[in-house]
Amino acid sequence: MGTGAPGRERGRSPLRHLRADFTASLVVFLVAVPLCVGVAVASGVPAELGLVTGIVGGLVTGLLPGSSLQVSGPAAGLTVLVYEAVREYGIGTLGVLVLAAGVLQLAMGALRLGRWFRAISVAVVQGMLAGIGLVLIAGQLYSLVDAEAPAGGLAKIGGVPGLVVDTLGSGTALSALAIGAGTVVVLVLWPRVPVASQVLPAPLAAVALATVATAVWDPPVARVRVQGLLDVVRPPGGAEFARLAEIGVLGTVVAFALIASAESLFSAAAVDRMHDGPRTDYDKEMIAQGAGNTVCGVLGALPMTAVIVRSSANVRAGARTRASRVLHGVWLLVFAAMFPAALGVIPLASLAGVLVHAGWKLIPVRELPPLWREHRGEAVILGVTAIAIVVTNMFEGVLIGLLMAIAKSAWETSHVHLEVSDPTPEGTGPILVRVLGNATFLRLPRLLDELEALPRDRAIELDLTGLRHLDHACRTALTVWAERHNAEGVEPVRVAT
Repeated sequence: MGTGAPGRERGRSPLRHLRADFTASLVVFLVAVPLCVGVAVASGVPAELGLVTGIVGGLVTGLLPGSSLQVSGPAAGLTVLVYEAVREYGIGTLGVLVLAAGVLQLAMGALRLGRWFRAISVAVVQGMLAGIGLVLIAGQLYSLVDAEAPAGGLAKIGGVPGLVVDTLGSGTALSALAIGAGTVVVLVLWPRVPVASQVLPAPLAAVALATVATAVWDPPVARVRVQGLLDVVRPPGGAEFARLAEIGVLGTVVAFALIASAESLFSAAAVDRMHDGPRTDYDKEMIAQGAGNTVCGVLGALPMTAVIVRSSANVRAGARTRASRVLHGVWLLVFAAMFPAALGVIPLASLAGVLVHAGWKLIPVRELPPLWREHRGEAVILGVTAIAIVVTNMFEGVLIGLLMAIAKSAWETSHVHLEVSDPTPEGTGPILVRVLGNATFLRLPRLLDELEALPRDRAIELDLTGLRHLDHACRTALTVWAERHNAEGVEPVRVAT
């Protein structure tokens, strides 16, 4: 059941639905503008490309079935991966990466693999988001003071002490820091004022206030560069498609598709808990996300995911149907087409503040202490995944987390124990040994230790009928143990299977 938040309700007229969706679409539009621009700038691409992805998220993905109320667009969760891809392969190849990732998502949806993403360990997903948040914050600390960020998560973190020293000695950097820090303060405090937060979303209020302050104060800080919507749309050509033969490019495509899909479907699960309307069809939602990313790739734009910030704003604003997210795409298109120059007055430090705040929200700070107390293994997986992403990269970090989760699951499910009984009080008959559980190589050392501790001068009846699983390694080890036991000169080990 939902929490009583708006959903599709019987007895409400289509006109009232449209009125609610219209209002909600304006709220989502106001939330989306600074996030679209900020994610694009942080990804190392023109700001307008973020708006293009937001428009496609509304007009393409928004029209398709799947999840009725969640909203798609460029997300902070892919910022780090996109930045590294653009730096490595160039902005011209971005469209091919996104297009191929969209086609892969379409294939996964058609094969009905969407529901399987619910089987991914929550600890891995949280660790992935935490790692993204850490790298995002580390990178945006440089943008807060209009400085160039080094490549790689460790380099960004390692350069922070030097960044602090350089900032303290530069009046321009301190001016940018004041704008960025002020943006973060507004983002934190704005939702605590109910009247203000109902009138204007926090991201838009923070960026608007920072822009006004910059216009009045006029400090020498960097501002968003504007090129125009049509100028930034770059459909990929044959040379870019040829790069799909490179292993690194294919790995990036898979990373785009898997991470975008996981984030979208986990967002859908969260949004479903917020309203009483229709539940998400995960396979159809995968197809909708794939269609959106395919179009974004054709336009050379950023990859998209479902974005929990916009989706929750959509639900809280009273949206009833998918019309709200389609309309939000319309407003983004109108804004990008008619008022592109409005982006040129936004200070980059303010957008960096928005993303620092977004990165912090990706780190599950409140969930960590109870997770450590109740499920220590899951907490370790979360932490290792996050650190691995910072130390290596997104794709390798997530793979490490998944491997740890699989290993932990295999370890926990491979319980095996021995029940030893001596039915003859005088100790003359065979000892009965029942092996119960799942005998895998993970538990083999303990299993052999217990068997080798049995008396060597007695016959053994080994009962394996209670085993649910016996792998080849354990079967071979039991055979070798029996042969060694028989070599002592007693009755052979009798095995019941």
